[in-house]
Amino acid sequence: MTQSHPRISKAVIPAAGLGTRFLPATKATPKEMLPVVDKPAIQYVVEEAVAAGLADVLMITGRNKRPLEDHFDRNYELEEALTRKGDANRLAKVQESSDLATMHYVRQGDPRGLGHAVLCAAPHVGDQPFAVLLGDDLIDPRDPLLARMVEIQEQKGGSVIALMEVDPAQIHLYGCAAVTATGEADVVRVTDLVEKPDPAEAPSNLAIIGRYVLDPAVFDILRKTEPGRGNEIQLTDALQKLAENESLGGPVHGVVFKGRRYDTGDRGDYLRAIVRLACEREDLGPEFRTWLRGFVTEEMTKDMKEGMEQDMKKDTVKDTAKDTAKDMTGEMQEA
Repeated sequence: MTQSHPRISKAVIPAAGLGTRFLPATKATPKEMLPVVDKPAIQYVVEEAVAAGLADVLMITGRNKRPLEDHFDRNYELEEALTRKGDANRLAKVQESSDLATMHYVRQGDPRGLGHAVLCAAPHVGDQPFAVLLGDDLIDPRDPLLARMVEIQEQKGGSVIALMEVDPAQIHLYGCAAVTATGEADVVRVTDLVEKPDPAEAPSNLAIIGRYVLDPAVFDILRKTEPGRGNEIQLTDALQKLAENESLGGPVHGVVFKGRRYDTGDRGDYLRAIVRLACEREDLGPEFRTWLRGFVTEEMTKDMKEGMEQDMKKDTVKDTAKDTAKDMTGEMQEA
């Protein structure tokens, strides 16, 4: 008989990072507020939590993050202006973010890694399991990863992490899980975790991505976890201890995600996420895809033309070299 575990209702979103990879855009604007098409990235993350039934959201913030709070709050002046104009469509969009969830905020103060950020949530979470969502990973709402993770945690207890298969050559960029199979195709038992392993020594090609459902026992382990590289407390270190010793706080399982994920962690991936999401929008997609096809065709034609010109130049250089060599040989023979 499947054991029932406490219902999860709270989500934690660490958002205290400085966003240095996006400077100078993030000098005065939190990276979480950068738009992905026409919504800030952080709103997609909150929407995902709410869709999974987690309407109590705690955001771990830091200095210069006040715009996050403002975005999820009411803006009476703007709402009144839109009401006077009779712009019901834009008014609904403005009110959508403030009506999404019950939002709470706590400042991390001294940023000391993801583990420390999660530990800041302890007073709010208490002794209940909770979800952690990282803002760099946007999960397509058609592929409900978090809901599946919550389901597995409520069935099996302990903690659940999101895993995704990556090219083995790229595993050194991620935390990596050693796993054993279970009776479910998309669920594995996690036996060990290795942070950014050498590809030759990696236990698998299953990378940890930014979704966790955690047992509150993780807080006690984080309090005892010594800072590691960069003087940061790593969540992976705490999860590794839970995976090694089930008595500390239940087992650790992984949900292997094969759906659509958009990485906004660096500039290139951020741009690709915008293009993909814009292409799939009913209101923007048709016109945007038409423009994109034309643009790509134009760029490919330009590249082919440049390639052909370079090949012709190379051939010309070769022919000139051959002619020069022939002339020199002839001159030597005449001499």
